[in-house]
Order: sequence, then structure tokens, then C-alpha cells
Amino acid sequence: MIKAVVAGAAGRMGGRIIHMIQQSEGITLTGSFERPDHPALGKDVGEIVGLGTVGTPLAADISDAMNDADVLIDFTSPESTLHNIRFIANTGQAMVIGTTGITGKDEKDLQLLAQKIRCVRSPNMSVGVNVLFKVVKDLSIILGKDCDMEVVEAHHRLKKDAPSGTAMYLAKILADSTERNLETNAVYGRKGFIGVRTAEEIGIQSIRAGDIVGEHTVLFAGSGERIEITHRAHSRDNFAKGAVRAALWVVTQSNGLYDMQDVLGLKERKNVSTC
Repeated sequence: MIKAVVAGAAGRMGGRIIHMIQQSEGITLTGSFERPDHPALGKDVGEIVGLGTVGTPLAADISDAMNDADVLIDFTSPESTLHNIRFIANTGQAMVIGTTGITGKDEKDLQLLAQKIRCVRSPNMSVGVNVLFKVVKDLSIILGKDCDMEVVEAHHRLKKDAPSGTAMYLAKILADSTERNLETNAVYGRKGFIGVRTAEEIGIQSIRAGDIVGEHTVLFAGSGERIEITHRAHSRDNFAKGAVRAALWVVTQSNGLYDMQDVLGLKERKNVSTC
């Protein structure tokens, strides 16, 4: 039985992950924690997330929760995730990371630490979105630079980072598959007299409104036709299920940084040649 701990357990995503752990075979919840000033510290986490008593109190720090656990599931904030992975790098336990918005030196530090442990990290744990990643890669290779490529994402009004990590990952797929540099070719929103769209642009647009869980559309627009591929998440359970699936998978792997493409067996053995 895999022993799992959930970071940010009293949050929206943490709560859904705990629900999925309780519904899944082969994994059990042995710990949970939140920020040190959280008002629910010490309470049974099951009661906090609407499951009733599960016998796991909400701790104030990772050191109080991990004990003999096998894996930590972390969908929190960049600062918290960096703190948590430093702890895991010392204990040798496994980790699943769904946190987005990590950039700069923090991103480099996280990647170095993740290589020392068994870690799955993905901007989106949904099985459907990871199928989308693969399809978008295939399409961008086939269509090449003959199409204009745009990414449009929509999320709830409380989401703090923009564009979403998933949108940025999709844009990176488009850039890498067509030999473009995302740093120089990405265009984030448009306003005013901007001139004609360049052939190298990859547009990335963000919408924040209401309680939208998550929507991502990739648009390939050519002369006389276009292809649009959209994934819509109707609840956070898709992400939670993927996170639990990743946790069950990663504990049996060798040290290294993996993503959901590895978990789902979607990685190609070699690159597909362009047309």
C-alpha cells in the first residue's frame, strides 16, 4: 500500500486529491499539511474536506506530516513547493508536483532537486490534457510553419498566474516542434495598431472569469481552413485522478524527473521527422 501525503490539503485542489486517494486502490492517506497560520490546523483533514473522520490531522509543516510516507503530492505555490522539494531531496521520498508559476532561478533549482529524487512534474495532470499535448505535437510537426498558431486559455477569476502553466507548455510544444524560440516569438495579448502578424508568432491569450475550472484551445489557421483543438475541464477531479495515478507510478521508478507523458506511456521513442 502506497502511503501518500498531501500538501495544501485544505485547499480546493488538495481536497479533491484527498477524495481521490480515498476512492483509489493501492494508496492511502497518511499525512496532510497546510501553511503554519491556517485556521484548521490540528483538525481531522477528512472533516475539513467533507469526507468525515479519516484519522489524519492537518499538520503545520511537511516535517510533521511525512514520517514514513512514500510520496508527497504538491499542488501549492512556487515558494511552498521549493521548500517542500528541498525537504524531500534530503529524505529520499518521492514527489508529485502540479504547482505552476515557478520561474527563473527557482525553476532551475527545482529541476536540479527533482533529478535527485523520484519526481513527476506536470503543468497539468489530466489524462485528457496529456493526450492533447501529444496530438498538438503531432499536428504542429505535420503542419509546420504553414499555419498560424495560437493558444487560448480560460480559468476562474481566482487563478493568480497567467498564462496558465498548461498554456505555456502547449506554446513550448508548438515552438519546439517548428524550431522557433518561444522567448522571442511568443505574443501575449494584442492591443492597438500592432501591424501585420508575423509568420513566427505564437499567440498566447488568457481569460479570467467566474468559476471556469480550465479550458485550453490550440488553433492552427492556414489559408482557407483552420483546425481547433479544445480541452475543457468540468471539475478538478480530472487533475486529482491524474495526480494519484502519478503517485502510484513514481514510487516504483528510479531517481529522475518525469512528467505525465511518462506516466501514461505517451513518450515517443524518437522524434518524428518533419514533412
